[in-house]
Parts: sequence; C-alpha cells; structure tokens
Amino acid sequence: MPLRIKEDFGEKIERFKTHPFDSTLGTHKLHGNLADYFAFCLRDGYRVLFDFEGDNNVLLVNIGSHNDYSKWSRG
Repeated sequence: MPLRIKEDFGEKIERFKTHPFDSTLGTHKLHGNLADYFAFCLRDGYRVLFDFEGDNNVLLVNIGSHNDYSKWSRG
C-alpha cells in the first residue's frame, strides 16, 4: 500500500474511532455480495471495508481501491 494511503488511514482511523459516521469519512453501507459491510473513504479512491461487531467493536476487513470490491466477498 502506498505510504500516502497508510498515512491517510492513520489520520482517518482516529476520527473513525470517535465518530464513525463523520461526514468527512464518507462512511456508507455496501450492497451486493458485500451488503453485510460498511466502508469509509481514504484518498485516491481507496476504501476501508469494515463491519460493526457489537456496540463497541469494529472488524476491519480490508483496505483497497474501489475496483478491489469485486475481489472481496463475505467469507
């Protein structure tokens, strides 16, 4: 993963921890074969795929470009 994406992730995950639906993150529910997941946006078209597990836990599943969605599936 490019360094600029790692740095952006480091900044955004801190915001996500306290405000997972902050408008600057672009958090959204996914559809299709990833409908059980959510994602938030990083720079350059990268996304963080995750799932809420209970009230205070989040499972980070994957980080990749929007085009990578077709490679990911619920498993």
